[in-house]
Amino acid sequence: MAQLLREGLELSDCTILVGPNGSGKSTIIEAVATAYGLNPEGGSTGAQHRTQASESPLHEWLRLTRGAGSSKWGYFVRAETMHGLFTYLSATRSESRWSRDPEFHALSHGESFVALLGSSRFGKDGFFVMDEPEAGLSFEAQLHLVAELADMARRPRAQVLIATHSPVIAAIPNARLLELGPHGIRETRWTELEVVDHYRRFLAEPRRYLRHVVDDPF
Repeated sequence: MAQLLREGLELSDCTILVGPNGSGKSTIIEAVATAYGLNPEGGSTGAQHRTQASESPLHEWLRLTRGAGSSKWGYFVRAETMHGLFTYLSATRSESRWSRDPEFHALSHGESFVALLGSSRFGKDGFFVMDEPEAGLSFEAQLHLVAELADMARRPRAQVLIATHSPVIAAIPNARLLELGPHGIRETRWTELEVVDHYRRFLAEPRRYLRHVVDDPF
């Protein structure tokens, strides 16, 4: 976090943070979303639901600079608090502008996320922040998400910020990739991401990775 506070972070139309658990990418995502005015548990600037305050105070140290004419609308989606967000959306559905929302809890996690993404919340300009959106999504659904996010990033007054473990999500065309790890935060290319290298080697020779973890499954 010291590097972030020292050097700042320039966001492109689509910026993707990639790194192992504990590297700090979700902390940065949460802090930027909160500093923007979004609910730290997910939702828009107007979302009022809270369960237990657990966010880092990092957002108090950040100052965001908006471009001229940029939209003030935004939406934050984080995998670990999706259940609470859907509960809030269902409870306020009849009194909101999105009264045609489905009953999210009646859908699978992946189906509910796709339904949320397809709502008018994401069909406008704004700042869209997502923390590990691939959770619960099939390979095909991740490809659909990549297409939707790429479309969002092409809008003149929209910006996308994502943290992910998925090499599929990290493959969004023209995204700026930032890899977090012991080296700090560094810009890189998709072909140079550690997670891409691991997936490639695992798919080519799964026994090499599994021999010390489980009995031979083949």
